[in-house]
Amino acid sequence: MQFLPKTLPENRSQIIPVKESPSPEVVTFDVSGMKCAGCAASVERQLMQHSGVISACVNLAVEVATVECQPGAVDAEALAKKLTDNGFPSQSRLGENQREAEAAAIERRRQEIRQQINQLSIALILIILSGLGHILGTKAPILSNIWFHWGLATLALLLPGRPIIVDGCRSLWRNAPNMNTLVALGAVTAYTASNAALLFPRMGWECFFDEPVMLLGFILLGKTLEQQARRRAASALQALIALQPATARLVDFKLPILDLDSQELPANSTSAVYNPQYIEIPADRVRVGEWLQVLPGEKFPVDGEVCEGKTTVDESMLTGESMPVFKQSPDTVAAGTINKSGAVVMRATRTGQETTVAQMVALVQAAQTRKAPIQHLADTVAGYFVYGVMAISALTFLFWYFAGTHIWPSVLLGHDMGHGASGMGHGALGMGNQLPIIHYQSSLLLSLKLAIAVLVIACPCALGLATPTAILVGSGIGAERGLLIRGGDVLERVHQLDTVVFDKTGTLTTGNLTLTDYLPIFQNSELDLNSDINVGNKQDICSTMSAIDDISGNRQDASSTISTISTIDGVSGNKQDASSTMSAIDGVSGNKQDACSTIDSKLLQIAAAVERGACHPIAAAILRESQQQGLPLLPAEDFYTEPGFGVSALVEGQRVFAGNAEWMSQQGVAVTAELLESCKGKTAVYVASGGVLLGVIGLKDTLRPDAKVAVDRLRGMGLRVMMLTGDTASAALVVAQQLGLAAADVLAEVRPEGKARAIASLQAQGCKVAVVGDGINDAPALAQADVGIGLHCGTDVAVETAQIVLMRNALMDVVESIDLGRATFNKIRQNLFWAFAYNTLGIPIAAGLLLPATGILLSPAAAGAFMAFSSVSVVTNSLLLRRKFRG
Repeated sequence: MQFLPKTLPENRSQIIPVKESPSPEVVTFDVSGMKCAGCAASVERQLMQHSGVISACVNLAVEVATVECQPGAVDAEALAKKLTDNGFPSQSRLGENQREAEAAAIERRRQEIRQQINQLSIALILIILSGLGHILGTKAPILSNIWFHWGLATLALLLPGRPIIVDGCRSLWRNAPNMNTLVALGAVTAYTASNAALLFPRMGWECFFDEPVMLLGFILLGKTLEQQARRRAASALQALIALQPATARLVDFKLPILDLDSQELPANSTSAVYNPQYIEIPADRVRVGEWLQVLPGEKFPVDGEVCEGKTTVDESMLTGESMPVFKQSPDTVAAGTINKSGAVVMRATRTGQETTVAQMVALVQAAQTRKAPIQHLADTVAGYFVYGVMAISALTFLFWYFAGTHIWPSVLLGHDMGHGASGMGHGALGMGNQLPIIHYQSSLLLSLKLAIAVLVIACPCALGLATPTAILVGSGIGAERGLLIRGGDVLERVHQLDTVVFDKTGTLTTGNLTLTDYLPIFQNSELDLNSDINVGNKQDICSTMSAIDDISGNRQDASSTISTISTIDGVSGNKQDASSTMSAIDGVSGNKQDACSTIDSKLLQIAAAVERGACHPIAAAILRESQQQGLPLLPAEDFYTEPGFGVSALVEGQRVFAGNAEWMSQQGVAVTAELLESCKGKTAVYVASGGVLLGVIGLKDTLRPDAKVAVDRLRGMGLRVMMLTGDTASAALVVAQQLGLAAADVLAEVRPEGKARAIASLQAQGCKVAVVGDGINDAPALAQADVGIGLHCGTDVAVETAQIVLMRNALMDVVESIDLGRATFNKIRQNLFWAFAYNTLGIPIAAGLLLPATGILLSPAAAGAFMAFSSVSVVTNSLLLRRKFRG
């Protein structure tokens, strides 16, 4: 099987353009007072009406609004005041008061839950008393007295129902009706009609004072359960926020001795008292470069590097990896991780909102406010939902009062309209103070009850919670496992994926390349890079490569050795004896000895000097090998990197180039076909200066341990797996064969901008593509892909460009992130289906659709119970996602 670099068509028009305009400013608000999807839509509408706002996104589940606006064009406090004045108390999360705002929001939600529990307790007591009156009947005359039930209904409206009624009326007055408006209309209408029946018994109406009692009780029960479920859904984010330590122990880096073994803190060590050893300060006051002491059992307050001491660190809260990680100087540590075994001194490198845990919190919070495109329909419906329900309720009343009861007069007989689906009534005509069952009712009363049932059964909450609760749970699960997904729109694209493209170096492979051989071609003892060497006079390089026998490590026979000596002599003019030549060959062929030839050392020195200005696994490997051999770095300056080709620098005053064969060709340096052929299966770095090829260095990379398993799992999920690399086709062949990839699934020798074109070409064929990468070279492809997946140990550019960030740097997390994305999006679809199906079926049934044929009639109380169940079921279904990813 032979791999050839594919020729990629020009698809520049499909490549995502880089915007030069300044980045929009993002402001986040905590918004309370939202009761349903209609409220969220109203808040979004008010935000979008403000000048300077580009876009606004409101999350009902976490009560947060995110606003993108032109830089400096929006006063956050003024915008918050506008929302507050319109009935939605809001507070902006500015940089300095963000933590305080988050803490205040958490406390506010806890207080709301406590208030709801108190209101629910009162409502349940009223429901029990109302129920006992019907169960005991004449056995308890007081409980069955109609005035007693009037008192229960009055208390229900004045105590637990008061916030709902007040908010519903205010929303209606502001022309932004919500779910509370529907409930308030239903409860007040039922109470008013019952009062009319009680005060004017000649009308022949029945009293149903138990309806507002039970209606409000069911609504409050549903709200309380919903709030608890939403709190559980947000628990992962709260756990992330709690990871951020409050204090740090600042030490004086000038002290010659730090007692790292001391775990006993002075009794008077407070934040206000200076200790010669340390001083405690708030963690958000730590500055970059300061030294901090961290004792066993404490959390690292900021990101940094270990300067003194050794320890093991529990990073499970960030990566999901349960095994502690050994740390010593100069290893990096992250804020929020736990020091397990030894006292250490660290130097702060990232503080405040720049730390890893703070960035994770920000990313998860942003993800929870980004909507999936599938939610747009729900948002559109929610904006007009309450108005539509009120219209349907009015039409229901008009139809049954003027037409329905005349077409089907039997519907007025045999219906007891109180509790449950058929219910129980309260009489007021000729029945004294008891609670008789009425078998005949007026058309006006029946029409009114059906209209109330329509108002109460409608559930805009289910529409508003369908998507955000699923995203809330999914993003929380991801955060616990080190999988950071940037939003609902990413989840929807993950669900549509059919192709996963991996970068090779550093992604499928470890990125820790090792040098396998060196081949100096032109050299002299003085390393005068200006030496006038005629490229046309050089001997056949193939014979030299043959003499060295690639990297096999087998000595050639004497005749080959002498031929090699002659070849080197022809090139350099400095004849070497046979023994030194054999020693040099042994060093090149893999037996690394301290007595490496000067030739090889000089080539490696030159390459290391040039690669010092690059940030790439190849550069790291060459520099590491140079350090291991104890070679001093040659002075170099004026570094230049051409991504995908190579690097150059001035070494000892001469321009030296190091890179691939194409880079050599661009510099006018000839590389023979025989030399290219001899380097098959390896990554070759050619070194040249002054138009002359100085030598070539061969490197090999190793496959990640979990790469083959991850690729097989992705294929088992029905995804096509491809490999994209800027390396040679022969080097790509070695990795592809180990992974079992076909030739058609490998794209080799592709430059960084060519990678974006490669992805655009796949997308032009109708593929939905995910790209997995870790470096600067991968950033264009990550941006072009439908879903970019970045490894967190990679470069900041790759992480910022990716839509999914893998904190643990394990390829199996690619599989898990796609699996989580698919499962979360399926929950969104299930929730939206249930929300639409519930309202589509429930409203007609409440309007009396089944009444003429089957006699099925929903009382307002039963309708309220169904409505409460609808909201709770959506949130509960989202929480069931945790069962799939338990453990």
